Amino acid sequence: MSGLKPPTYEMKLPNFQTSACRINNSDMTPLPSPEVLISEVGPRDGLQSVKATMPTADKLRWIDALAAAGLREIEVASFVPAQLLPQMADAAQVVQHALRHTGVRIMALVPNLRGAQAALAAGAQKLTLPVSASSAHSMANVRKTPEAMVDEVRAVLRLRDEIAPGVPVEVGLSTAFGCTLQGTVPEDDVLRLAHFLAEAGVDEIGLSDTTGMGNPAQVKRLFKALFSEIGALTGAAHLHNTRGLGLANALAAYEAGVRTFDSSLGGLGGCPYAPGASGNVVTEDLVFMFEAMGIHTGIDLDLLMAARAPLRAGLPGEPLYGMTPEVGLPKDWPSR
Repeated sequence: MSGLKPPTYEMKLPNFQTSACRINNSDMTPLPSPEVLISEVGPRDGLQSVKATMPTADKLRWIDALAAAGLREIEVASFVPAQLLPQMADAAQVVQHALRHTGVRIMALVPNLRGAQAALAAGAQKLTLPVSASSAHSMANVRKTPEAMVDEVRAVLRLRDEIAPGVPVEVGLSTAFGCTLQGTVPEDDVLRLAHFLAEAGVDEIGLSDTTGMGNPAQVKRLFKALFSEIGALTGAAHLHNTRGLGLANALAAYEAGVRTFDSSLGGLGGCPYAPGASGNVVTEDLVFMFEAMGIHTGIDLDLLMAARAPLRAGLPGEPLYGMTPEVGLPKDWPSR
């Protein structure tokens, strides 16, 4: 770890027990207080990874349906130049529409200071920045080295402190479990980046399996090491199902202490700068797994699966994934 003494943090896992119970619109029975936070990334990560551009009106209907299902955090847009990602050209409009939903934190991805300025001007309630542990992926994705991206994060934090001190800033450490461009990513490199970002003042630091190369033993080991390094700043597990290990990896992360999970409705998405890295974890399957285990998400599964309809309408012909939507819920599901 380059001889630096890591900062000391009190390890404290997120506590959602103070959240008010939400009402299930279908049968008016209270849902238990959430124990894990499911952060829906489809409207950003999913849409920027497909060739088609979803009409703005369909995006807004989809986000409305996600909010109605009980999602408490939705990553709705990426603030990047429209010529690079035309799918995100309406980012400000989407954020402003999404803000009408109460009880939902509206998040935007920003790759740099300019993007952060635009996102904060639009009213984003949380910013997330990608910092890759792989130099090759970092150059392909944001045209900066990992070290330069740490400097960019510092600039974003200064801006946040000046104009929006209440807005949390999250970093997802991309390619934390391997890179299709570089190959193996040393775990010490991941932890060293996390250490520098914690020193910079980032509110949350998560790990992203950008290329879908992680396995449960690796995920559990690295998240435990991250907790040891930065404690309560440890954030979300962003996992892909590229090789069919998405849910297994999510469970491994949970067992390591993670309580926030990124996922995408219908498994939409991937990384356009990581060849072959398709398939985010399917939100419907992730929620079903936790709920079946008695780990409450605060999400209504029937309404969540109904949210696939506006997604299909906005992206006709785009394949959607998920085992739970295919077979439905067990007959005794409401009694569980």
